[in-house]
Amino acid sequence: MASDKVVETVIVGNYVEMEAEGKPKDMKSKMSNFFWHGGSAYDAWFSCASNQVAQVLLTLPYSFSQLGMLSGILFQLFYGLLGSWTAYLISTLYVEYRTRKEREKVDFRNHVIQWFEVLDGLLGKHWRNVGLAFNCTFLLFGSVIQLIACASNIYYINDNLDKRTWTYIFGACCATTVFIPSFHNYRVWSFLGLIMTTYTAWYLTIASLLHGQVEGVKHSGPTKLVLYFTGATNILYTFGGHAVTVEIMHAMWKPKKFKAIYLLATLYVLTLTLPSAAAVYWAFGDMLLNHSNAFALLPKTHLRDMAVTLMLIHQFITFGFACTPLYFVWEKAIGMHECKSLCKRAAARLPVVIPIWFLAIIFPFFGPINSTVGSLLVSFTVYIIPALAHIFTFKSATARENAVEQPPKYFGRWVGTCTINVFVVVWVLVVGFGFGGWASMINFIHQIDTFGLFTKCYQCPPPPGASMLAPPPSPPHHLNTTAAPPLHHNYNHTHSR
Repeated sequence: MASDKVVETVIVGNYVEMEAEGKPKDMKSKMSNFFWHGGSAYDAWFSCASNQVAQVLLTLPYSFSQLGMLSGILFQLFYGLLGSWTAYLISTLYVEYRTRKEREKVDFRNHVIQWFEVLDGLLGKHWRNVGLAFNCTFLLFGSVIQLIACASNIYYINDNLDKRTWTYIFGACCATTVFIPSFHNYRVWSFLGLIMTTYTAWYLTIASLLHGQVEGVKHSGPTKLVLYFTGATNILYTFGGHAVTVEIMHAMWKPKKFKAIYLLATLYVLTLTLPSAAAVYWAFGDMLLNHSNAFALLPKTHLRDMAVTLMLIHQFITFGFACTPLYFVWEKAIGMHECKSLCKRAAARLPVVIPIWFLAIIFPFFGPINSTVGSLLVSFTVYIIPALAHIFTFKSATARENAVEQPPKYFGRWVGTCTINVFVVVWVLVVGFGFGGWASMINFIHQIDTFGLFTKCYQCPPPPGASMLAPPPSPPHHLNTTAAPPLHHNYNHTHSR
């Protein structure tokens, strides 16, 4: 029997691009395609923008209190551009790899290309192994952070259960992402996710402006190097969400259109992060040093509860974004990637969720863990490795001459591109990994010393009268109480990121 689907291909140069498959036969198919099957440039933009800004929206005011207003704004603009540049490099390397493979008649219709495979095809197995290790570890902890964030935020609405119990509950909820086959199927989720973060960002902005500055507000940052580089590394983490770039590109019908999508997504994200972080910091100043989740300082209202609820839903979506590439890697490792049964693939994916669940219970330090992941993993995964891979892929004159895509004139062609890549590597290695790693590890170790592993309710307010019985442990002098502030008798809000 002849297939009822027709695949239209468009040949651009030597690169074969897949158009949308077939035409739906009935209304049910049309509705399914509209909500479930996305592969356009708009879908990619929604995916990039929705994935880039999630729980970090709530921690950026805290970073501003560490950096000061001017440095906070400049670092957002700088790392936004840096992230867009390395996303462009990744997209270029993807197109180069896929073109070479399709010239060899390799068919990718039942196979999702991933970043480690691009490195393997262009530079060999050693690059593949390094890329796979960093990418999987980053996505693993990225998923852990989303799970911790769910428990942290729901506590603002319902504190009858401790955060560890909420982590158990949301771990089970997030495990349902095993039923989402690929990034093709995030169309409606990406759209809704961006609506949710847009609401939350503008709620934070308007609520802070209407609240006004608290009495005696101070804006003393930056005061300590540890605080400064911890805050800077959190912003590095914020704009390092393109570890799933290759998977999003592969879900597109025309991946070549991706080149400017991440930059456009970043520009939109900046319209959310800059006003919200600046407004909250303007209103509350140094109080944010002891309240790393922006919700903690705003009064409890129906509007705030709605923002918390929307962020919870969005964190579920972002968990899926971070975990889906891990599902693909696991499927390929056990030989299930090309299985057509959704239920069998979902069952095979479940073991991936278990270590994420476990790590979220061991390290519930939401806030410090962001900066630690940013300095140790994001710095290499989405900044240093893509820049070095681009340099080595096109280091020979023959490779540059035969490149599928030539660098544009306004980047200075190959010389300018190489210069920018070297700058990215040096800057992120020294500032992001070096100073950022030093600062974030000091802070992270302090959380373990102060709260311990497997803590039941990280940074929760004490029971009534408990803070009067015994003073809290004093933090080291160099931390200046960045994440373990004194718990005063009138401290009614939890303050985890």
